[in-house]
Amino acid sequence: MKFVVLAAIASSLAPASAYVITGDSVNCRSGPGTSYAVKKSYAKGTDVTISCQTAGTTVSGNSIWDKTSDGCYVADYYVKTGTSGYVTKKCGGTSTCVAPKSNAATVDLIAKSEGFRANIYTDATGHPTVGYGHLCTKSKCAEVSYKIPLSVADGKKLLADDMKKYEKCLTAMLTSKAVLNLNQYGALVSFTFNLGCGAAQGSQMVKRLNNGENVNKVLSEELPKWVHGNGKVLPGLVTRRNNEIALAKTAGSGAALPVKC
Repeated sequence: MKFVVLAAIASSLAPASAYVITGDSVNCRSGPGTSYAVKKSYAKGTDVTISCQTAGTTVSGNSIWDKTSDGCYVADYYVKTGTSGYVTKKCGGTSTCVAPKSNAATVDLIAKSEGFRANIYTDATGHPTVGYGHLCTKSKCAEVSYKIPLSVADGKKLLADDMKKYEKCLTAMLTSKAVLNLNQYGALVSFTFNLGCGAAQGSQMVKRLNNGENVNKVLSEELPKWVHGNGKVLPGLVTRRNNEIALAKTAGSGAALPVKC
């Protein structure tokens, strides 16, 4: 009887069985959402062991994310568990580092760089956009919860909503060797907001920062490389990169990164 009880306890504490990855090159991220840094990728057909599950970014109607034995998260939509619900225990303490909130200088830089447009328009790189540079993900910007044409007040709310995503992914992709103050952090938030988390993560700039190189030197050398759209140098991007460098070099702001998790 004692053996049976112990076996039952062990079973309840053990991770779930291995499940098959159903998508092609499925990303395993540092947190439960598409804005987190990619830690590794799984090929289709790979067996992964799930240690726990938690809620995160919704992918094709499924908001569950699976934490694998590799310590990163994959969208449950791409894992063949046989159900769209939970198959194992919920993760406890799954929150990652809390991203610092951008300072007023950063908000002003992004708002000035993007400009405000109440109605949907096509930006310089051909993407449908609205408000302060919100890149639409659905037809007619259907994902926006505010009424279009946007009011200035709602436009600022949408900007604040959008900035959180980039603050979060930027914080997740930088290591403890990247020591930034709020102005340097803000310059990178502006860059990431403009180019996207994927561009930032794959950039030489982030690699150099994660190697512990001097922040202002890295930004001064790397940011000016990101001024092209459709193969052409865009004056607006040149101005924005220069403003980001100027912000990074402005003294007087508090510490931003690294943060304690």
